[in-house]
Amino acid sequence: MKKKHLIIAMLFSIFAVNAQNDNSEIEKKNELKLNVIALVASSFEGTYERILNEKSSLGVSGMYVFNNHSEDDLNYSLSPYYRRYFGKKIASGFFLEGFGMLSSIDGKKVYDPIDNSKFTEGSDVFDLSIGLGLGSKWVTKSGFIFEANLGMGKLLFNADKTDHDHVARFGLHVGYRF
Repeated sequence: MKKKHLIIAMLFSIFAVNAQNDNSEIEKKNELKLNVIALVASSFEGTYERILNEKSSLGVSGMYVFNNHSEDDLNYSLSPYYRRYFGKKIASGFFLEGFGMLSSIDGKKVYDPIDNSKFTEGSDVFDLSIGLGLGSKWVTKSGFIFEANLGMGKLLFNADKTDHDHVARFGLHVGYRF
């Protein structure tokens, strides 16, 4: 009789432990972030990221350049991405990402050697790019986020209409997970 009660108690404890593991959903699945480097460079980049599970997430980043007189020819971009995390905490640590980018870039630059001037030939170029990136994310217990990333992508359709054939994604981000 004692063996029967012991077996029932052991089975009950196994099922109770499994039930606790199955209910351990991620409570905070949303993140909002701001790129600090973009702010210094007279542009704005904001990011929303949704955590899918402990090791992956989907996000979208939007960038708008205020100062169009710089050497960077990007006007604005919208970049959806997927990330795979390799850290021990939920959606943090080292990550690899695949991204797409819809962007507006200035047309080809024409240089006039007589008066050392330059101007843009044609209108802005709209193009789609795909690329890969990597980075690292740190999340505090209270939900504050610090992130660094770097990525490169290739223009797919209109690289011949601009001086560029690739795009870059990089930044130092601060944000909050809620």
